[in-house]
Amino acid sequence: MGLNTAPSPVSKEIARKSRPDGPAEPGQPLAEPAKEAWWYPFKKALPVYLFILPGVILFLVWTVYPLVNMFVMSFFQWNLVKPSIFLGFDNYARAFGDEIFWQALRNTIFYAVISVPGQLILGLAVALLVNQKLPFRAFFRTMFYLPVVSSWLVVSLIFMYLYNSQAGLLNYLLKDILHIIPSYQAWLQNPVTALFAICALGIWKGVGWTMVIFLAGLQSVPPTLYESAAMDGANTWRRFWHITLPLIRPTIVFATVMLSIGAFNVFIQVYVMTGGGPQHSTETLMTYMYSEAFKFLDLGYGAALSWIFAIGIFIISILEIRFLRRPVEY
Repeated sequence: MGLNTAPSPVSKEIARKSRPDGPAEPGQPLAEPAKEAWWYPFKKALPVYLFILPGVILFLVWTVYPLVNMFVMSFFQWNLVKPSIFLGFDNYARAFGDEIFWQALRNTIFYAVISVPGQLILGLAVALLVNQKLPFRAFFRTMFYLPVVSSWLVVSLIFMYLYNSQAGLLNYLLKDILHIIPSYQAWLQNPVTALFAICALGIWKGVGWTMVIFLAGLQSVPPTLYESAAMDGANTWRRFWHITLPLIRPTIVFATVMLSIGAFNVFIQVYVMTGGGPQHSTETLMTYMYSEAFKFLDLGYGAALSWIFAIGIFIISILEIRFLRRPVEY
């Protein structure tokens, strides 16, 4: 009687589990793939997390924590020596009843309405000019961008000299050279002209930045579109209106939002040139917040003003993106 050499069911199961993944034997179910441990994706991305960890820590310490702490301060009559007094929403109610706050808000909006379109229009015009194949094009690009990298403090002091009521260059040109005005004007001491003078400085300094942004947008427009339009008889204006503007609309939206945020943050030139005067005619939200928080040490009220200011900028930015961003049609 011979030995039974047929494999038993137990040995078949052991062999099936021990062999590497491959085609299953006929009649056998397919083996399920091995499941990865729950921590494997985290382990795989660990170098990325370690790389961004320092930036996240700095962001939490220098941005998130001050914002949260300032929000808490806005509900108190904050005192650096004695215990602070909880006021609830009194600081916010005080802001909406503060006439100087509304004057500062009107001045800030006026500055934005004047300076933002001025920078957009002049920046686009300069970008169109220096985008052409002209001699010394790199030199002119550098000259237009030079004010952007100049210190706000330095250019504010220079413009104070230009606006000087006695020895200022502007008065010299308008009265002694061109004879447009009958006498020297105190540009920064006059409530009517002081804010316009600050707007002029903001436009002059920001044109170079807007030019660079628009240059990037203009160079992304395919030249073949202009060639096709020219072959169809479109003049320069029609090519600009129907090709250039639609294709750089995302660039216009970006520049408008960024310039608006910058305009609402106007501070250094006002603080250096006028200090918010005369009679609060150049007071802005930033200078008023600074005065309340650091001159009068009313930190709780200053924190409330800053949060009102931040929420307002956020709403304005969302509205600008919502109404300016549309599908490109040309």
